[in-house]
Amino acid sequence: MELSQHLELRQTLTPQQILLSTLLQLPSMALELRIKTELEINPLLELEDDVLELDNPEEEAETEEPEIDLEDYFSNDGYEAKEYYDKSAEEFEIQNAYHPSLAEDLLEQIATLYLEEKHKTIIEEMVWSIDERGYLIVELEFIAEKFEVDVQLLEKLHAQLMHLEPLGIGARDLRECLLVQVEKIYPDTPAHFIVRDYFDEFANKRFERILRKLHLTKDGLREAEELISHLNPKPGDGYLDPKTNYVTPDFYIREQDGEFVVTLNDSFIPELRISGSYKNMLHNQRKLDTDTKLFLKKKVESAKWFINSIQMRRITMLKVINAIIERQRGFFLNGKDELKPMVLRHIAEDISMDISTISRVTSGKYAQTDWGTFELRYFFSEGIEAEDGENISTRRIKEQLRKIIEGEDKSHPISDEAISKVLQKAGFPIARRTVAKYREQLSIPVARLRREI
Repeated sequence: MELSQHLELRQTLTPQQILLSTLLQLPSMALELRIKTELEINPLLELEDDVLELDNPEEEAETEEPEIDLEDYFSNDGYEAKEYYDKSAEEFEIQNAYHPSLAEDLLEQIATLYLEEKHKTIIEEMVWSIDERGYLIVELEFIAEKFEVDVQLLEKLHAQLMHLEPLGIGARDLRECLLVQVEKIYPDTPAHFIVRDYFDEFANKRFERILRKLHLTKDGLREAEELISHLNPKPGDGYLDPKTNYVTPDFYIREQDGEFVVTLNDSFIPELRISGSYKNMLHNQRKLDTDTKLFLKKKVESAKWFINSIQMRRITMLKVINAIIERQRGFFLNGKDELKPMVLRHIAEDISMDISTISRVTSGKYAQTDWGTFELRYFFSEGIEAEDGENISTRRIKEQLRKIIEGEDKSHPISDEAISKVLQKAGFPIARRTVAKYREQLSIPVARLRREI
């Protein structure tokens, strides 16, 4: 045995940081639903409009809760709270139709489950940790620790979540997502056995081993592949049908005399406060038993975190969108042809925030501009210098790459080297390794994996 000492750098997120991160990721319409859920589970949180006047105003002043310290929310994010914002100062007519969100549908399904309330609350917590693809982005161990339950219970509740519609929602990886679907839709078929037992071989096109292990013919393998291709690898992606639904912008941006007026679409978000009646109960703690005191104090802290996180979300989103406008003034003044290369790091440096924060704010959020409605991620792309010296956005290059691959012979897919030569002839000095990088960013597999049987 020997004693040793080592230095390790580890980042641990606090519950407040996780809450703010979750709220930043939500689009405006989903935020409204998240607030309704919080109001249901926390009796100390209430709408400002629902507040009843206290008999003794001085008593309310005495028992006012101190503001929560936000200094540690994001250690690298240098922003401060702004003055109160009057949401009625400027109104916008929203012409886009609203369709229930994926989160709303899931919460409605959870409400019908025959589970005790605490277990429903745990599954609801998972819902708010699902990304835009439909995958769970928080470790089950963390949720188990938060609710003080066994991980085994979390596994069971997680399985129930994945069996809601759309099937496979909340899976942790692609195999788990497809396995839930194939077990339900095509049980005890070669497609089921392939996903369950030979997924790596299937994903890497090692068909010969699958044929040998499952004693399949090539026709049987083709049939299984056809069934698997009809499964949904991203149950949260494209949940709204663009043919029948419309995007609700999170921001409205318009040009006025060379300057830009930005409005965050949150006028429908209610003002929140901590319940005055419960604060009075805490003021008279001697009349309460120990369990009630602990319950109230825990709920007060949770309510304070939530109220301040809503405000910090608003501040952060406005800082990000204004930084984007500053970098892309040409686009907002003159349109798409003046879109400049820009990456998340640029915005993070401009406003002294973490790249992860910028990523959450720009993911799944939309801005209505004079040139149309765009997802914020649209404004981000790298750039290269063309042969004529022009700095070209990689968005244009990726589009050319996609068209080349879409037009290839699927029985003999074109290699990255060949794609590089085609692009070079078109005036884009792109090396083979850069082609591979862009192809991976477009989620297009290598030529070998694009080969069809």
